[in-house]
Amino acid sequence: MQRERKRKSSSQRCFVCDEGDAGGQNFAEALPAEISVKIFGELDTESLCNASLTCKQWRHIIEGSDFLWRSPCLVVRAVCQREVDSDRREGLSWKVTLVRNYQRSFLKRDWLRGRYSNVRSWEELRGARMCPMDVETWGEILEAELER
Repeated sequence: MQRERKRKSSSQRCFVCDEGDAGGQNFAEALPAEISVKIFGELDTESLCNASLTCKQWRHIIEGSDFLWRSPCLVVRAVCQREVDSDRREGLSWKVTLVRNYQRSFLKRDWLRGRYSNVRSWEELRGARMCPMDVETWGEILEAELER
């Protein structure tokens, strides 16, 4: 049964791009790369990631454009300024910086807003997504807690 699934999925074509079909053409093939980047630039972060999974050509355009990852990374920077600035100083691309800090930004924002202020035991955090944070981040969180 798994072999049938593998065989079936490998024979499917991207319905948007018609990838693998010599006669098919998608907007990314028909338009200059700069225009395709502008179109992809209208997507939110989750949609951009999903679009990169659509076909090889879209992935190549999306993964290869630092411009597309800059805006969502600046949104993450609003919460994780120190972390994003540090990654950029180290020469990391906007995409890598975003990937490194995306989940952390949600968690840090929740901590800073006091979502976890009244947690009495680790069991209350069961099911919550957590990620490692550095000493400076915990310092920011503790300062926010003391101000409440």
